[in-house]
Amino acid sequence: MKLFFFACLICGTHLNAADIVVYGGVPCGIAASIVAAREGVNVVLIEPTNHVGGLSTSGINTAESEHMLKWTIGGFADEFYRRLGAHYHTGGPEYFFESSIAEKIYLDMLHEAGVEVRFGASVEKVVKEGARITAITLTDGSKLQAKVFIDAGYEGDLMARAGVKYVVGRESKAEFDEETAGVRFDKTPRQARTVDENGRLLPGISAWAKDLHEGDAHRAPMNYNFRLTVAKDPTLQRPIPAPQHYDEKRYALLASWLRDQTLQNKPVKLADIIDLYGRRNGKFEMNNKQSAIYSLGHFGGQFDWPDASYEVRARIYQDHMDYTLGLLHFLATDASVPAKVQEEMKSLGLHKDEFSDNENLPYQLYVREARRMRGEHVVTQQDVQGDRRKPDSIGMSSHFIDCHHVQRLALNENEFVNEGRIWRMGHAYQIPYRALTPKAEECTNLLVPGAASYTHVAFCTLRLESVWMITGHAAGIAAAQAMKDNVAVQKVLLAPLQDKLRAQKQVVDFIPGMPEKCEHLNGPPEF
Repeated sequence: MKLFFFACLICGTHLNAADIVVYGGVPCGIAASIVAAREGVNVVLIEPTNHVGGLSTSGINTAESEHMLKWTIGGFADEFYRRLGAHYHTGGPEYFFESSIAEKIYLDMLHEAGVEVRFGASVEKVVKEGARITAITLTDGSKLQAKVFIDAGYEGDLMARAGVKYVVGRESKAEFDEETAGVRFDKTPRQARTVDENGRLLPGISAWAKDLHEGDAHRAPMNYNFRLTVAKDPTLQRPIPAPQHYDEKRYALLASWLRDQTLQNKPVKLADIIDLYGRRNGKFEMNNKQSAIYSLGHFGGQFDWPDASYEVRARIYQDHMDYTLGLLHFLATDASVPAKVQEEMKSLGLHKDEFSDNENLPYQLYVREARRMRGEHVVTQQDVQGDRRKPDSIGMSSHFIDCHHVQRLALNENEFVNEGRIWRMGHAYQIPYRALTPKAEECTNLLVPGAASYTHVAFCTLRLESVWMITGHAAGIAAAQAMKDNVAVQKVLLAPLQDKLRAQKQVVDFIPGMPEKCEHLNGPPEF
């Protein structure tokens, strides 16, 4: 039976109709697919890449529970982390893991639930009758019909093609009266040369700070980067490849800063530029360092991704890969880099046991944020910090409001300022079902637990695989209920939905005596 399941995944022999079609084999979509299938309905999960698991199987090897209240993680998410715990023999849920192990567990769970998975095709067209989706066409030419659709993807591509209203970028401070919204300048300027010999802004600097105003809306989301898995042990390494296209001028800002540090006799370590998190079996997770002058976050490179065509996204993806590998190559070889930093960089290699069919490079770019639906209710900063109780709760989050920088802005020829960072204490709050549903006049058989109806500020508490599994769980049960009752997703009966979720150990309600603030958690100062 198991061999037949995987053969189907490879050979492409698939049904053209299903009860529920889930778009996006990321953790959110996996959760939705599995819990819906357990309700006895036929589910097809569509994953545009060749691997399920999104960033949990592409380099982010944490539930990010270190910045949230663990008691809010329930339902399918808790089941997944307990499966990881069983694998690692920890005696409970395990929140730190390896990409390959996470992928194996996800595939096992999909197989056990009988979910059909289609790899390698993206949504191209959505066919509707009035406000109801009747079918979708994929880029491989296939057509799928279903009674209910779920868009679990990072970008909201199915949602957008269905004509559902959405936004990209950051709202102004005034639009929803959000204290942290809009353009946000860091308080401390950075010292480095910002222009070349002709007075043009260096690569990595988007604009002059004087052309933007604090609190205004801005078209771009937070930056993206790859989360490489590397090794320090030479026996576990594969050499980090050079980029397809290398231009040392991309890193002129970093070179300027490094030369300045040398002139001031200030020592520099690799850890001043890149974050390395120790994981299991000699693996280290490489990440963008928020406080660095220059790091893995490709500031400005993400601007066009959310609404771009698949062809343009492929180019943006390659540009991010060239930027990433180019930065590592620069740190290992450029004359401006101190010898000790070069040695540190040269001592690292890609871990040979991860992403083995992709030259040991992650499968997916870390798209932290893209489109966001404008649904029945828009979750705002007030909803996640103040008015945190909702009658239509379908799950909870408690993560910090965590937004990485968006861009660098030149103050003058020798100073720049980073822009976009938010870091605010997390509070436990109830996620309203209305945030997963489009407006009824736009679509009646679509749920959007991924690119959900949140402002940019509030979305910073949603954009985690652990939380997305929570919204995916709710969407899967709601979709099955809508299909069985033959009602619009907006008309799903809340009491039975909530009762079912509670029975499946989803945390729907506040628990008396449990903390509601993440005050005990360590972190950098609030921004």
